[in-house]
Amino acid sequence: MAALKKGRNASATSKPWRSLALILIAIVALTGGMFASGHKTPRLGIDLAGGTSITLAAVPEAGQESAINKTNMATAVSIMERRVNGLGVSEAEVQTQGTRNIIVNIPKGTNSKQAREQVGTTAKLYFRPVLTTELAGGGAAPTPSATGNGSEQDSGKDKATDKATDKATDGASPSASATTQGRAVTDALKADETPSASPSGTAGDKAAPTPSATGGPSGDADSKLQAQYAALDCTKESVRAKAGEGSKSTDATVACGQNSQGQWQKYILGPAAVDGTEVDKAKAVLNTQSGAGWTVTMDFTDKGSKKFADITGKLAQNQSPQNQFAIVLDNEVVSDPYVSQALTGGNAEISGNFTQQSSQELANMLSYGALPLTFREDSVTTVTAALGGEQLKAGLIAGAIGLALVVLYLLVYYRGLSFIAIASLLVSAALTYVIMSLLGPTIGFALNLPAVCGAIVAIGITADSFIVFFERVRDEIREGRTLRPSVERAWPRARRTILVSDFVSFLAAAVLFVVTVGKVQGFAFTLGLTTVLDVVVVFLFTKPLLTLMARRKFFASGHKWSGLDPKALGAKPPLRRTRRPSAPTHTKEA
Repeated sequence: MAALKKGRNASATSKPWRSLALILIAIVALTGGMFASGHKTPRLGIDLAGGTSITLAAVPEAGQESAINKTNMATAVSIMERRVNGLGVSEAEVQTQGTRNIIVNIPKGTNSKQAREQVGTTAKLYFRPVLTTELAGGGAAPTPSATGNGSEQDSGKDKATDKATDKATDGASPSASATTQGRAVTDALKADETPSASPSGTAGDKAAPTPSATGGPSGDADSKLQAQYAALDCTKESVRAKAGEGSKSTDATVACGQNSQGQWQKYILGPAAVDGTEVDKAKAVLNTQSGAGWTVTMDFTDKGSKKFADITGKLAQNQSPQNQFAIVLDNEVVSDPYVSQALTGGNAEISGNFTQQSSQELANMLSYGALPLTFREDSVTTVTAALGGEQLKAGLIAGAIGLALVVLYLLVYYRGLSFIAIASLLVSAALTYVIMSLLGPTIGFALNLPAVCGAIVAIGITADSFIVFFERVRDEIREGRTLRPSVERAWPRARRTILVSDFVSFLAAAVLFVVTVGKVQGFAFTLGLTTVLDVVVVFLFTKPLLTLMARRKFFASGHKWSGLDPKALGAKPPLRRTRRPSAPTHTKEA
């Protein structure tokens, strides 16, 4: 059995090239993946790259303090993240801070103003029937021209739409023809029209509310609403901010909205017919088949489909101008499409004078507009790219100084043995850099200033592992053993110490990552990552490399510059193998 154990150890220690080849393959594969992904540098956080940081605080409604809970906050974070990322801001960070704050970090190079508007718009999203509308300042909006059986161009467009339908409705707007998916909603936003005009009215006409079709107000409530509508001046920001203030979703209300020409319109809107949460998904689509250009498609939930079919059925019965509904977000009309028939398919398409950006913005609002809580903007901090660059430079300088001090210590104390430690540090640094570069596009990891600090601290942790191993080897040499057996005898004890030490460091990093928020998590993540890499490097690189170097005369002979000089270490006389005395033999006398 003793011979078998010795043979196994000899076999294991005689093939250190296997471990070195394995870590070399890993480095090459990860580096290849980094170049293939096109992300050759780690993604930088707001404090290093520059950008805007927005702090939002949850505000409870009257008697609903309990609504601010972990579940609703997590839902709000998810919606805000998708809403901002829907703008193409794929590197935005949205996370909770404390129990009622949300931090939104928007990197440089993006439209931070647009993102702020998207994030800050936190009110409920509703679909409301339009009862009355006109341009702010008086007068009705111009009449749409794309209605009924229009020009030759319109007729051709009608035919093109018919090809994608079972049967187009006679006399319908060319862009409002029903499709097999029930897409029969058309935004009235045309290139030279305002979005709220009557399909058959004339400029200057103004329709009154029709309670029977839309559930509008009546009696004293109607008079009060008409008075608010008459006094509403949507051209004034202070007035717009208070439009519809205090109204419930079940009440008729007044609101303001802006058309494609940048003109403000005012509305009387009926009670909410569909809640924004009942929109399953919405997306911007470039419709090249019908020539409609950019459109917005909507899919409703089962409950939302029924409600939408009911309201569009009622609106389609009216042909002036109450066959419109308004999409209202934060008491502002963001779109007011009109309908020509009931939409029962559970989905719809809004078309009109959309650009790619405007269609994506509307799709974003429809998909992610309904938040479970109301938020106010507490603070906005902007970090310039210049300031971020200075912080990154300072962090890199600090890391370089720390690394230089560690290398200097290794050179002075361990001499030739420091070659192995420095090579191990370089391998660890290369793995850390490549993995951080890959984690940016895969999980959204951003290297911020605390993360840089974590990487600097990791230099000491990695060097500590080398020191533990080296000191164990030197202890064996002090006992009088030669280098090769000293390396193999020292490794089991050093390995156990390294694993325990790294486990404690990783556990601390994991706890810190879980219980903290914001940028401190960057420190914890980097510390945990480098701790894991320390184990990988020590096992697959440092130990095999020292095994190979122990076969070299410079180290094996204990050269005074090798760091393993037995005389300098105060080694005992060499241990000599002694043989046990053989047992006496007894012979039988004849």
